[in-house]
Amino acid sequence: MSVRSSTSVCAIAGLAPSSYCRSALHADERLWVEKNCYVDIWIGMLQALQLNALACLPFVLSVDFEGDQWTFFKPSHDDLHALYGIDVQELTVWRPLLDHAQEHLAAGRLISTESDAFWLPDTAGTDYRQKHTKTTIVLNEIDVANRRLGYFHNAGYHELSGEDFVRTFRIDADPDPGFMPLYAELVKIDSVVARTEIQLKAMSLALLVKHLRRRPRSNPFVRFRTRFERDLPWLQAQGLDHYHAWAFAATRQAGAAFELASQCLHWLATGDDARGAALHEAGQSFDELSSLTKAFILKGARLVMNRKPFGDGAMFDDMAQSWDRGMSTLDGLVAHAKD
Repeated sequence: MSVRSSTSVCAIAGLAPSSYCRSALHADERLWVEKNCYVDIWIGMLQALQLNALACLPFVLSVDFEGDQWTFFKPSHDDLHALYGIDVQELTVWRPLLDHAQEHLAAGRLISTESDAFWLPDTAGTDYRQKHTKTTIVLNEIDVANRRLGYFHNAGYHELSGEDFVRTFRIDADPDPGFMPLYAELVKIDSVVARTEIQLKAMSLALLVKHLRRRPRSNPFVRFRTRFERDLPWLQAQGLDHYHAWAFAATRQAGAAFELASQCLHWLATGDDARGAALHEAGQSFDELSSLTKAFILKGARLVMNRKPFGDGAMFDDMAQSWDRGMSTLDGLVAHAKD
């Protein structure tokens, strides 16, 4: 069965790349404008729905160094439903993705799906027509007759067409038993709840306590230092391209997560009371941590290029201390709230 037609269908009407207003979390002055492909699409979707993405960010407090990478952090679907009324379910891709998209976008449901950045023009200068890289996009508007797609990706809302459309949806591609269906999710926005800022902050503070309980039991930056010092000769032998892949999975994820944590905590810190002061203090610690990781990612690139040994343990000490200060401040805040 096919539902392809010559009509254009969309889930969120009125979006265009030329007029789309990016979230402040994606502003050019952010240290990490792009975080990771999954959290970025959620920031973009919530912005388009006029919902405050800051409220869902306490989940980043639980990020950890996993051994060969930092946590690829994602918003909890349960949190998204509680805060905004958005329901996310896996989409079973049992027929061509384009057919699913035609049906569900016409019904007002977005689709997030894995995609190949080789065919995404917003990645020009990095992956577009240069490198096949898996990423996640959100399908919002499809015009089959004109072979045009409007989609969320990274820090913005974009459009692709022509061959990029054909290749993204594998139109008229020969059957390939080795091609596995892409992972996709339905994003149902028909029951969106527009809460007041006071309501969102109260709910977000409760989420902060929940996710703080899930944070690493030991300082992850201490473990990160040990692994980096061990792996540096290997990274230098592999070269700069390999380092960039390592840095995305490692340093970038840590830095972006704690910049988001800082933005969330500063937003929650309303008023001049002790709670507000503590939230600002923790936010400042994570500001410093994010800045340190930005400096470190550049230092690491220089070390890979010049093949010199690492000699700045003080930078790792500062990162570990910033993490400890921020978490200790939040621990004190939670303990005080229970008294």
